[in-house]
Amino acid sequence: MLLVVWIAVPVLGLLVLGVVAYGVLGALQRLGREAAQLQRDVAPLLAQAQQVQARAGAGEPQGEPATNTLQLPGSGQPPA
Repeated sequence: MLLVVWIAVPVLGLLVLGVVAYGVLGALQRLGREAAQLQRDVAPLLAQAQQVQARAGAGEPQGEPATNTLQLPGSGQPPA
């Protein structure tokens, strides 16, 4: 009877380790697929950000120039 226990315990242990390893490998594969999908989703945004950065570095004006004055309603003049 003791021999059965000595055989059954390692077999069950190996079975548990196999199930855990199978789960971990599956999770790693899913993580890899999701990382690749994220890279595909972010690539256009990254390209757009690089274009904006290149234009800003080239000195091209972007939109209207900023002003440091506040127009009050009804006054027609900036505050003093």
